[in-house]
Amino acid sequence: MNDYEPLRDYLLKQTLAEFVLTFDEIEAIIDAALPRAAHRASWWDSLRSPQERMPQREACLAGGYIATRQADGRSVKFKRMKKGR
Repeated sequence: MNDYEPLRDYLLKQTLAEFVLTFDEIEAIIDAALPRAAHRASWWDSLRSPQERMPQREACLAGGYIATRQADGRSVKFKRMKKGR
């Protein structure tokens, strides 16, 4: 099992076009601490280096959302992907 499958499952249940989760909320969803790397914007960037397999990115995309770390460095915006992407 991928550590981020609970995040994917959470995202699949969402109906909002976009929303923000704090790192604390994400950690509660995955029932684990996020790695230090999660504080880097590039760790969340769903569209950067698509050939590079990153489980958190794959979970977000499989859940139908593009993730972007927010400027506060402690939260992530999830924006629903357009159909046909």
